[in-house]
Amino acid sequence: MTILLLGKDGQVGWQLQRSLAPHGRVVACGRGECDLADLDEVRRLLRDLRPSVIVNAAAYTAVDKAESEPELARRINTEAPAVLAAAAAASGALLVHYSTDYVYDGNKAEPWVETDPAAPLGVYGGSKLAGEEAIRAAGCRSLIFRTSWVFGARGGNFVKTILRLAREKDSLNVIDDQIGSPTPAALIATVTGVVLAMLRRGDMLAAGESRLYHLAAARPVSWHAFARTIVGLASAMPGFELRLTPDAIRPIPATEYPLPARRPANSCLDCCRLENDFGLQMPDWQPYLERMLQLLALKRHGY
Repeated sequence: MTILLLGKDGQVGWQLQRSLAPHGRVVACGRGECDLADLDEVRRLLRDLRPSVIVNAAAYTAVDKAESEPELARRINTEAPAVLAAAAAASGALLVHYSTDYVYDGNKAEPWVETDPAAPLGVYGGSKLAGEEAIRAAGCRSLIFRTSWVFGARGGNFVKTILRLAREKDSLNVIDDQIGSPTPAALIATVTGVVLAMLRRGDMLAAGESRLYHLAAARPVSWHAFARTIVGLASAMPGFELRLTPDAIRPIPATEYPLPARRPANSCLDCCRLENDFGLQMPDWQPYLERMLQLLALKRHGY
């Protein structure tokens, strides 16, 4: 079985190269091999490779920049998935695609379930939701995973930003009225591999069947609480020279830190559908964060 992995150099794509390997021959492509902004290039790759499984971990993820680059965001997040889905429908391939908690407006007290109405607040969330809809409209077999607040040792993310600021600053303001679930890229990749294995052992998705799942770690927190945890853990490890202490991270409302794109106040995802369908239990994110920090500390020492 040939598996096409797009976005191999991103946080999730890097981890997927390992978790997909037991399932077949993985052809992993980054932007240098296939730029999703070039739809003709995407079509050529699909025509030449004819994969049995397409895993799309590539996306336009610059949430604020998307407000000034809506055409590019939509080409990568909406039009490219539509091309992938059309090819999957024509060949009978399975498409695995990753979406975001930012499809919701955040105006709900409880965690979001897959049947809740989506109402994105910005271009990024809107382009990702339109990508989901394009996949379903194509009539291919598909798995769509909505996830949130992704972090990992590779690529840029909130954890690395906080560590950089903690080396530079004595104090820091972080938003405390936006809540979500930090989700390790390694967890997303592992769950993807487990789901594919269980589907292969049992009944694969029926022709044209599309399933939507929430995939996020347990124990939601605010950005402020997440930042305090990052700095607290890193301060206790050798290898990090931080000026900032957890107590010097001040909570502020989002109104005090305006950004081009609005974020949902509550983007907590209910993962019960995924857990019940595949006998899984989403773990806490903190042990993954600790392992990530340990790895970063080793790299700083040249190991």
